[in-house]
Amino acid sequence: MATNIKVEFTIEPWVDGDPPERVNLCIAAIEALGIAVELGPFGTSFVASADNAGAAVSAVITTAYAHGATHVSIDVEKVD
Repeated sequence: MATNIKVEFTIEPWVDGDPPERVNLCIAAIEALGIAVELGPFGTSFVASADNAGAAVSAVITTAYAHGATHVSIDVEKVD
């Protein structure tokens, strides 16, 4: 049985209202890996297999910092 990982992330600086472009680009990078993303009021999250979660987290970090992020928080939780 494959292990699933829930990843929630926030990217700063945050702007009230619509997500900034850097967040939308991170979502697009994750979705390009075939992973569904949920945008919440306090963070963005996705569930992926343990085999795919690392690539998705790497995409978030790389994309966020390439587009002006100053801080990326990532919370990882095993889900079954």
